[in-house]
Amino acid sequence: MKKFNIRKVLDGLKEQASSSVSSGQSGAPENNLMHETLQSENFQLCKTVRHGFPYQPSSMAHDPVQKILAIGTQSGALRLFGRPGVECYCQHESGAAVISLQFLINEGALVSALADDSVHLWNLRQRRPAILHSLKFNRERITFVHLPFQSKWLYIGTEKGNIHIVNVESFTLSGYVIMWNKAIELSSKAHPGPVVHISDNPMDEGKLIIGYEAGIVVLWDLKSKKADYRYTYDEAIHSVAWHHEGKQFICSHSDGTLTIWNIKGQGKPFQTITPHGKQPKDGKKPEPCKPILKVEYKTTRLGDPFMILSGGLSYDTVGRRPCLTVMHGKSTAVLEMDYPIVDFLTLCETPYSNDFQEPYAVVVLLEKDLVVIDLAQNGYPIFENPYPLTIHESPVTCCEYFADCPVDLIPALYSVGSRQKRQGYSKKEWPISGGNWGLGTQSYPEIIITGHADGTVKFWDASAIMLQVLYKLKTAKVFEKSRNNKEDKQNTEIVEEDPFAIQIMAWCPESRMLCVAGVSANLIIYRFSKQEITTEVVQLLEVRLQYEVNDMESPPEGGGGGDRDLPTPGAASPSPQTTGPPTHPSTSSNSSDGVRDNVPCLKVRSTPLKQSSGYQVELVVQLVWVSGEPPQQITSLALNSSYGLIVFGNSNGLAVVDYLQKTVLLNLGTVELYGSNDPYQRQARSPRKARQPAGGLCDINEGSASEDRCKSPTSVLASNHQQFYNGGGGRGDHRDNSFSRSRSSSVTSIDKEAREAITSFHFCETFARKGDSAITPCLYVGTSLGTVLAVALNLPPAGEQRLLQPVIVLPSGTLARLKGSILRMAFLDNTGTFLPPAFETWYEPNAAGADSEERDKARKRRPVSVSPSTSQELQESQYAVVCSEKQAKVIALPSQNCIFKHSITETSFVLRADVVQMNIGNCVACFCANGHIMTLSLPGLRPLLDVNYLPLTDMRIARTFCFTNLGQAMYLTSPTEIQRITYSQETCENLQEMLGELFTPVETPEAPNRGFFKGLFGGGATSLDREELFGETQAGKASRGLAQHIPGPQGLEGMKGAASGVVADLARARIALDERGQKLGELDERTAAMLASADSFGKHAHDMMLKCKDKKWYQF
Repeated sequence: MKKFNIRKVLDGLKEQASSSVSSGQSGAPENNLMHETLQSENFQLCKTVRHGFPYQPSSMAHDPVQKILAIGTQSGALRLFGRPGVECYCQHESGAAVISLQFLINEGALVSALADDSVHLWNLRQRRPAILHSLKFNRERITFVHLPFQSKWLYIGTEKGNIHIVNVESFTLSGYVIMWNKAIELSSKAHPGPVVHISDNPMDEGKLIIGYEAGIVVLWDLKSKKADYRYTYDEAIHSVAWHHEGKQFICSHSDGTLTIWNIKGQGKPFQTITPHGKQPKDGKKPEPCKPILKVEYKTTRLGDPFMILSGGLSYDTVGRRPCLTVMHGKSTAVLEMDYPIVDFLTLCETPYSNDFQEPYAVVVLLEKDLVVIDLAQNGYPIFENPYPLTIHESPVTCCEYFADCPVDLIPALYSVGSRQKRQGYSKKEWPISGGNWGLGTQSYPEIIITGHADGTVKFWDASAIMLQVLYKLKTAKVFEKSRNNKEDKQNTEIVEEDPFAIQIMAWCPESRMLCVAGVSANLIIYRFSKQEITTEVVQLLEVRLQYEVNDMESPPEGGGGGDRDLPTPGAASPSPQTTGPPTHPSTSSNSSDGVRDNVPCLKVRSTPLKQSSGYQVELVVQLVWVSGEPPQQITSLALNSSYGLIVFGNSNGLAVVDYLQKTVLLNLGTVELYGSNDPYQRQARSPRKARQPAGGLCDINEGSASEDRCKSPTSVLASNHQQFYNGGGGRGDHRDNSFSRSRSSSVTSIDKEAREAITSFHFCETFARKGDSAITPCLYVGTSLGTVLAVALNLPPAGEQRLLQPVIVLPSGTLARLKGSILRMAFLDNTGTFLPPAFETWYEPNAAGADSEERDKARKRRPVSVSPSTSQELQESQYAVVCSEKQAKVIALPSQNCIFKHSITETSFVLRADVVQMNIGNCVACFCANGHIMTLSLPGLRPLLDVNYLPLTDMRIARTFCFTNLGQAMYLTSPTEIQRITYSQETCENLQEMLGELFTPVETPEAPNRGFFKGLFGGGATSLDREELFGETQAGKASRGLAQHIPGPQGLEGMKGAASGVVADLARARIALDERGQKLGELDERTAAMLASADSFGKHAHDMMLKCKDKKWYQF
């Protein structure tokens, strides 16, 4: 039962009251003008799909008939994969590690065993798999699980060495138990250890082989309930595998050896192999190697068998990567892997263990990758993996999500990205090909962009709840590779690791312009081109964006103003550098006392740069050291292709760059934006003492005093290098959960914040000043102290004059103040319609001839603007929507009156806010640090949705959470996985149809033909009536306290009835018959019980009559 929290209720009432009061006072006239189409019933929150590699995988299983793959993880997650585009995510509630998975082959069901000693049965015949039954063991730890093909009896091995048997249809324990002491009897004086292997003889289902960790293998006769043979070896066993004829089996051991045993020769192994051991000449045992963790023994009809094993390398191979060894005849192939091997499975043509296996591929599950090896081709090439499992190839540092993109964008990115593909893959089709695609009703294109720690940017096609990589951009190519000398170390001292990591991205889908900001205080602007070019000199701008007096703080309470030390604007070169990147000899970059000045953090390459089709460098902007102070990292970024401008800001100020003319237009400290109207009383603090030179992302790890100036989450995101892309482990963990600390909401004092950082930008065509009669191009700036400031932009006419005349940039004063850092700004017209920023349509920048003329025409045309005309007669008003960490406001323009205000949260703060377009209107979507996802109507700011979805447990979620249009959102749920969610009721309703189907009705292959002579003289596979042997009639009931049964919503037969078509009708008919038979059986049992009771009563009455027959009345 949920705990009732009266405080939350009161907070909610208070917020609603305050918002309704403010709305009623100032917004009544405007509210009558605009009808809000979005209502609360248009919103519903649910998870849609999870992409990426399963984080921390622990086990794997494959259904050879359905051709689907299941992977379990250490956090209790299940990922199921069919053909490309068919995948599914499930989660065990306990969150315990999945130690084993077993498919009910071709039945549409899966058994999972967890580290908390529970076993679960999953129904895969529905689009969202669900648990049908669970069984929780109380007294024994599960170590191994085995389910024979076409059997309903599951063998469970335990740490005590016992084996229990479970009926998978009813999920009840059988009374049949194989006790460890009965299995080994007097063959060993000590306990044999946990069960590490169970499997039945391929030719005789009545014979079970049991492997114990200590080195004992037992061949158990199920009918006679005794051991036929015992095989003892003096090294621990890790795995066992059968030859398909059932006469031999192979064991892998902890000393790197393989032992092959004949089932009737129990004295010593038939053969001992040390695959990677050096064989001494004197006939002694080879030197021990690392343990062979798993071996598989697969036969072919026409050639030598395959022995495939993981581990077993010699101890002298220090630093060698993990290997998979394939032994086939006389050849031994050692296949090196990039990560440690978790598990592997051999894919075979037949599901029957008593036939020639004919292996064709090996699926290798690594800690951070999934590899499928083609066994049929020489050299064992790998298959090209069609799943989106490379999200984490380099740790993800930031994300952006775009829905309803231009339709030509995905084909354009795919065409340039297809040229980047590696060669040398197997020519065969991907072997995991089960399931069917869903019927996608979403037709709009969606793109996800991920920025990574090594400087790469990846574009993904995310349409129709699928994910496919389109294009990969390597931004680090622009810079010189660092050498391990002192000068380079000094230059890159701002970040010790991953100096090329991407921090923020700005992208214009219409013009395809891209700008990325890196952690080393650098920006790179890219244009998209379908033609290859060679850039002789990379264009570079260096910007000094630094306070001369760096630290500022508020005076004591009630203290007066005093003189302010304003920051000195940095000098920026008015013309582009065309002679290559600057060199920094020690005489110019360092003064006599060793203070660095005008030194960038990274060195732009001086050699020609060959740029293939795709994104090509237009301009590099670098912030430089100023008087020994490193540049502060960039906290906000915006791009406008219509104006040809880039703007970026940090904790010192902002800079506006004209990327067409390659000049810096504006370079101001934050305080200078206010002019003489600065509302904050600031005074200079005494000069700092020795400062840690490493700034930015390394601050917290270096133990510097940066925590005080990182109160805002926008600063926090840029302040902790360890948290920046760490998956939750390591030194930064104690700070990952620090978002719940109390935060000042005061906007009248600086509250120990050393600087007022720039936190957001928005380009728009609106009213620059109060009372303006015409709209003009503007830049709106939001700060960490909740101030929104306007900057007017005076642009030359389009075409040639735009490249020759200067752009005039003029700060125009304050628009509004809110509590907390400004996160998002947007504009609506007087009807409440969203006004996106103006943009330029894409053209080929490297065109020649006729194409070049078309390009020039396009450039002379005024770029597309969806804002109203700029004529003087226009008197219609606009509405500015501003959202901060604490509240949202809607401000009428040009009057600058606040008409609606809503307090989003008092006790927490907003991490991400976006103004998004839904099918029938616009809204503000917010994600709070306390885990709430909220939507507010526009322009009235009425709460429409408030769901406590996801408590913030990791900085990764805060850094990667994105809302986009049409009710879509995403975040990085683990270092390797993207979780997509929707807050649209329409999408939630259609989700079932959009999801793929894992189970498809397939005929089970025919059993292998025994042949005439085998049928005549025996020698073929012999079956076993497990029902009779393990059923309650013969085996009795299991011990009550051993395991607890937890029934699911339906049984296995009910699951089969959920399938569609003729198979479903037959299943339903069979279920009805079974239910009728079951009821008749129960009635028969009750009748028999009543008869037995009547007989017993009659017997007792007769005995009493005989006893009392001769007694007199007074003797009673």
